[in-house]
Amino acid sequence: MRPPDAVFADPRLAVLYDVFDDDRSDLDVYAAMFDELGVRKVVDVGCGTGCLAVLLAERGLEVTGVDPAIASLDVARAKPYADRVTWLEGDAMALAGRVRDADLAVMTGNVAQVFVDDADWAATLDAVHDVLRDGGWFVFETRRPQVRAWEAWEVPETERVHPDGTHSVVSRTVTEVPLPLVTFESVTRMDGEAIRSASTLRFREYDEITRDLARHGFEVVEVRDAPDRPGKEWVFLARRVTVTGSRGTWSAHGS
Repeated sequence: MRPPDAVFADPRLAVLYDVFDDDRSDLDVYAAMFDELGVRKVVDVGCGTGCLAVLLAERGLEVTGVDPAIASLDVARAKPYADRVTWLEGDAMALAGRVRDADLAVMTGNVAQVFVDDADWAATLDAVHDVLRDGGWFVFETRRPQVRAWEAWEVPETERVHPDGTHSVVSRTVTEVPLPLVTFESVTRMDGEAIRSASTLRFREYDEITRDLARHGFEVVEVRDAPDRPGKEWVFLARRVTVTGSRGTWSAHGS
């Protein structure tokens, strides 16, 4: 697995993430979805600064949040209701032996797209499968490649005012588009320093996603529109099916 991007791993940037990405009304939609599905035990894979995890904990759910970026977890741990969440440092493989029989695993934002390597994506799907109970849910969102969202990602140098009154100047440039990969670089200038964060996302096609899910023990039940980007993303609702032999041979169960 590649290390987390600086925007999540650098403490100077992680502490600002929620400040400038503060419209998380989409998380209320996810919380309502989880009520609809009747789940009580949730794993937030790539939980970042913990916005969804603490929201679910406040609603009385048993929540585990896992993320490889220590700086983001430090922000998460300082939030109200954070003491009701189990926080783990690492990727989905860190869940092995620590979480069992979860009702649901979720990836919001761009988490499902950071696994650009087929082996990393496969290992993540297997790890998620292993922490779920029979019939447990795997819910994640991913951008539709046909929308070509990256064409609107360029951001010229823009000044931002922080809550403490300090300033920074941010910019973003798309640097490479060798589809299905898109790479972009963000630069934050503050305190006389330019802090760079390079990110690469993989834009998987619908059929590729459904094929991969089936290969790793999931059946797609429904695909919905993303609450915050209608027409631009898919939200997959898949269920774990039970292994009956060696990995890769599955039978539907618990649906």
